[in-house]
Amino acid sequence: MLKSDQRRLFHKFLILEMAVQSLQRDFPVIENLKMSKVYIRILEKLLKDTSHDYYNSKRLLAKEKIKLVKVEKIDEYFSDVYIATAGNDVVLRYANMALKTQVEKLLNQHLDKEI
Repeated sequence: MLKSDQRRLFHKFLILEMAVQSLQRDFPVIENLKMSKVYIRILEKLLKDTSHDYYNSKRLLAKEKIKLVKVEKIDEYFSDVYIATAGNDVVLRYANMALKTQVEKLLNQHLDKEI
């Protein structure tokens, strides 16, 4: 079972992981744009900052003996997130649009710090 502070920490980690994955998937698309050199610098900086937070968050979860097992898409609206803990395994259901919105919000916050 996850305590409320562990759940918040895991949620932050999940959003960071999804942000890192999204940024990595966007690289090939950005490389094909006319102004790719400008956009790639922005994307690299954003990826560096987000990855740093991601690894710190992952380290904190490891101390709590909490690990992401997998994310399984149920349908276009929901995904189940499987979590291994010291006591037992937990499955959390997330709304896909809510996750996407939170990832966008996180990335915009990182960009706002830079500007």
